[in-house]
Amino acid sequence: MKAMILAAGRGERMRPLTDNLPKPLLKVAGKMLIEYHLEKLKALQITEVVINHAWLGEKIEQALGNGSRYGLNITYSAEPEALETAGGILNALPLLRGVNNEADAFIVINGDIYCDYDFSKLPSSLSNMAHLVLVNNPQHHPEGDFTLTTSGEIEQEGQNKQTFSGIGVYHPDLFKGCQKGKLALAPILRKAMEQHQVTGESYQGVWHDIGTPERLNELDLYLKDRC
Repeated sequence: MKAMILAAGRGERMRPLTDNLPKPLLKVAGKMLIEYHLEKLKALQITEVVINHAWLGEKIEQALGNGSRYGLNITYSAEPEALETAGGILNALPLLRGVNNEADAFIVINGDIYCDYDFSKLPSSLSNMAHLVLVNNPQHHPEGDFTLTTSGEIEQEGQNKQTFSGIGVYHPDLFKGCQKGKLALAPILRKAMEQHQVTGESYQGVWHDIGTPERLNELDLYLKDRC
C-alpha cells in the first residue's frame, strides 16, 4: 500500500504559530506532528508516502527531504492553493497508484492530528469505496459526523454519532468522475454511504485534533508526561 499525508492547509486557527511554519511541522514533545505519522507508517512497512502541500510547502520539503532518514520514499504533490481534502487526493492520484499503475487502495491521514491508533489494523485492500476510523466526539465537535452500525457500515445519520478521525483507506474509484480543483471530501463520502460502500471502525484510544494553539500545548504536556 501507499499512504498520503494531508499537509496543505493554512492553519488559520493556529495563527500566529502558522504564519511562518506549516501546521504539520509544529512540534510536540520535541518532534514534528507529521513525524509521528511517518514513524508509524515505517513500522507498518509502508515506505511509499505522498505528502501534499500548499501553504509554505517548500518548508515541508526542506524539513522532510526525500524521506530517506525515516526509511521512506516521500514524493510531494504541490498545490498552488489548498484544494481541500478530496481535491488534494484527486490531484495526487497519479502518485498513489500501485505497481503497474494498478488502482490499489491507499491510506490517507490528516497531517494535523495525533493518534495512538495502530495503523496495522487498517484493511490492506477494499471491496468497497472507503474505510474510516471514527473516534469519540471531542469537546469542540460534540455533534459528531457519522454513525457506525453493528454490521461495520458507516451511515450519515443515526444515534451515537462519532467524529471522523482523519484516518481512512480509500479506493481510487471513490473519486471517479470528480473534477479537479477545490473539492470537499464529506459530500463524496456521503454519496458512497448512500450506496452502502463505506465501512469503518471505532477507536477508543488517544486522539487529538490539533486545531488551536491551546490544543497543541495540551498535547505537548500530555506527551511529555508520558516520557
